[in-house]
Amino acid sequence: MKITAFKTYIVPPRWMFLKIETDEGVCGWGEPVVEGRAHTVEAAVHELSDYLIGKDPRLIEDHWNVMYRGGFYRGGPILMSAIAGIDQALWDIKGRALGVPVHELLGGKCRDRIKVYSWIGGDRPSDVADGARDVVARGFTALKMNGTEELQIVDSHDKIDAAVERVAMVREAVGPHVGIAVDFHGRVHRPMARMLVKELEPYRLMFIEEPVLSENREALKEIAAMSSAPIALGERLYSRWDFKSVLQEGVVDIIQPDLSHAGGITECRKIAAMAEAYDVAVAPHCPLGPIALAACLQLDAVSYNAFIQEQSLGIHYNKSNDLIDYAKNKDVFRYEDGYVTIPDGPGLGVDVDEDYVKERAKEGHRWRNPVWRHADGSFAEW
Repeated sequence: MKITAFKTYIVPPRWMFLKIETDEGVCGWGEPVVEGRAHTVEAAVHELSDYLIGKDPRLIEDHWNVMYRGGFYRGGPILMSAIAGIDQALWDIKGRALGVPVHELLGGKCRDRIKVYSWIGGDRPSDVADGARDVVARGFTALKMNGTEELQIVDSHDKIDAAVERVAMVREAVGPHVGIAVDFHGRVHRPMARMLVKELEPYRLMFIEEPVLSENREALKEIAAMSSAPIALGERLYSRWDFKSVLQEGVVDIIQPDLSHAGGITECRKIAAMAEAYDVAVAPHCPLGPIALAACLQLDAVSYNAFIQEQSLGIHYNKSNDLIDYAKNKDVFRYEDGYVTIPDGPGLGVDVDEDYVKERAKEGHRWRNPVWRHADGSFAEW
């Protein structure tokens, strides 16, 4: 079997899909994208295709090593996201060629389903209590919300009070046993993060995500000591080498590698195994499309320390298209009682509706995250 073509499709709301074709008619799909940099990742995918066209797609480990190590300069969101989507598509091809799901090739399932959470609110959270009640009414037992709007490195107590009030409203709306994750989204610097985690302590959070940016993680030991809530991060780390020091330092309880950013299934399987050795949980980051989620679920199936999965159904970013619009098998993600079933179809398990993908690719997108500014005119983290 030989790879014959790479075809990329930039589709709404903010995704990119990759189709890899072979001379035996077996094709695979991946989702290589950096939100807001889709066209840049697309260029990187086609650069990597120069090496891969004509090669046997089943030699996934060797191809991964060449893509990562063969260009001298390594890592970072663009290259690792390009590798990630290619890796997903190669696993999809291998599974489809053998007629088995990817998790079967990774040793077989250790679970049949995994808990999922749903987003409420938006970039600037509002109406969160009603959103939380709606999510619980739809059967979810866990949810996530942005914790705060922009905060300067040292800011006023009224913003802390407003953030805490929103979390309190959600806890009151859903009761004591629904899981609530609060995402600081890297918007908060150490002085305010210390204050905020302390004030949130009474609300028994499922986890606090990115209390500070990953590059400022030396603050995490101090921050974690002020809260009993597990600390999560990892969506902006891109390889096992990025995660290595995080795990060695013992400052996080949950890692969140993104299978469309951190080298795909091949790399994230290794990252999850590293985390297990440190007694750290895995909750893959995935505010993306159906191929990315299907890849995550293959990893969840075989990772003992996976405990919950993010998914984008109804997320505030999905304005013009939503999670299952691009899938032929609309029931591939079966949600029930706050869980999603692990797909058992061949490959990644999702059958992409290529005709619809092509139709929506005519519109495409140039999605960009907003640029925020503080009251004094200086840049604010989004």
